[in-house]
Amino acid sequence: MTFFSDLVEEARLSALALADYGTGLFNPTVRLGVTGLSRAGKTVFITALVHGLLRGGRFPVFESLASGRIARARLTPQPNDAIPRFDYETHLRTLVEDRQWPQSTSSISELRLVIDYQRENAATRTLTLDIVDYPGEWLLDLPVLDKTYEQWSAESLTLSRQGPRAKLAGEWHAQLAQLDPLAHEDEQATLKAARLFTAYLRACRDERFAMSLLPPGRFLMPGNLAGSPALTFAPLDLPNGVDAPDNSLWAMMQRRFEAYKDVVVRPFFRDHFARLDRQIVLVDALAAFNAGPEALHDLESALGGILDCFRTGRATWLSSLVRPRIDRILFAATKADHLHHISHDRLEAILRRMVERAANRAEMAGAAVDVVALAAVRATREAQVRRGRDTLPSIIGIPAAGETANGETFDGKTEVATFPGDLPADIDELFASQSSFQGLSAAAGHETDFRFLKFRPPFLEKDDADAPALPHIRLDRALQFLIGDRLT
Repeated sequence: MTFFSDLVEEARLSALALADYGTGLFNPTVRLGVTGLSRAGKTVFITALVHGLLRGGRFPVFESLASGRIARARLTPQPNDAIPRFDYETHLRTLVEDRQWPQSTSSISELRLVIDYQRENAATRTLTLDIVDYPGEWLLDLPVLDKTYEQWSAESLTLSRQGPRAKLAGEWHAQLAQLDPLAHEDEQATLKAARLFTAYLRACRDERFAMSLLPPGRFLMPGNLAGSPALTFAPLDLPNGVDAPDNSLWAMMQRRFEAYKDVVVRPFFRDHFARLDRQIVLVDALAAFNAGPEALHDLESALGGILDCFRTGRATWLSSLVRPRIDRILFAATKADHLHHISHDRLEAILRRMVERAANRAEMAGAAVDVVALAAVRATREAQVRRGRDTLPSIIGIPAAGETANGETFDGKTEVATFPGDLPADIDELFASQSSFQGLSAAAGHETDFRFLKFRPPFLEKDDADAPALPHIRLDRALQFLIGDRLT
């Protein structure tokens, strides 16, 4: 961007911040960002959070609700007419009536929840909670704003030649070797390169490998930009010491990379991300454990990059006039119900270790950062199961139809008990460069790939005709951290 366009961009951000601040003087509002990488459970989290507030759920750690200071919560129309509404009602029916998990987030959506509450001094107030749901893959795009095409291309190629990525990138690398960056621009060659590069990213995301660091995010979630030139580029092996010749393949890729930043990344940052007050990042850490150490380290890098994206610091009236700052960030390891509770502390400790360095920088800026192991909707219950002379801490639930374990294929109706295994106790050894950790499949003694079973949502006993109780693990703790201070 030019210096002039930088000033225009900053002015637009400040104008949005000023408008938000003026509105907040009379109607306090918290803009809560909910994000996470694919299959982390964003849709389920928002649905359970909203349902619990609307129905007065069982949240003993969420002080304002547990103490009775929240009089009621209600949904109201969102203020942004250009953003899709989060379809809470449909997602709730899918969970409760169909007992299926809702579709994953593929675009941005919003939902406004108004909370009437009594302050600790007995004054009656209203808090508006604007929930902004967006894919975590979009967040991983923000660092490219400070990179040239040449820098991004070199980093992407280096990454693609490491560990299990190298094999997955084989077909793309074969075509890449035939491309001359200095040759004349070629639309068909570019289309093929973008297609093979996208296929490589998609293969990395497969649950067998569970890679997390996969920018550009819109390549996997193109939406209405599918097939556009802004999403039709790929890394090239570039020569050193020369610039891109006019009308070359290199110049074409370079131009489209800049268009991606202008058309996709900057509008997301300006219109949505830069206006957030609080943030929760949902993490499917268990998928990385299943896939092994490469996936775990990849997730650690992705989470560090995500946290570095946030403009953090203690929010003040002056900072709000310039640009909002995110002053609370919660990292949540989801699907805690797939483990026995004795492993939850280890899961939290491992996640804390993943974000430790970046979290320290955010905390130095005045932001509060925390981690939690949770299940927004609990699909299992716990039991002690005897196996021979041993008693194993197990979980019980109904696997989804088609799930398999030990040669058995489940029908989606039968309840089973399973021993999920223990997470490693030595966290430092787990992250050592010469770690012996080989994933839960090895730790559990399985010679074949081991995967946590996918359980169906639970059958719910109804408190009344239309208010089933959604069981959860530590959803109330997440709420207390994210908005509890704004309700005191």
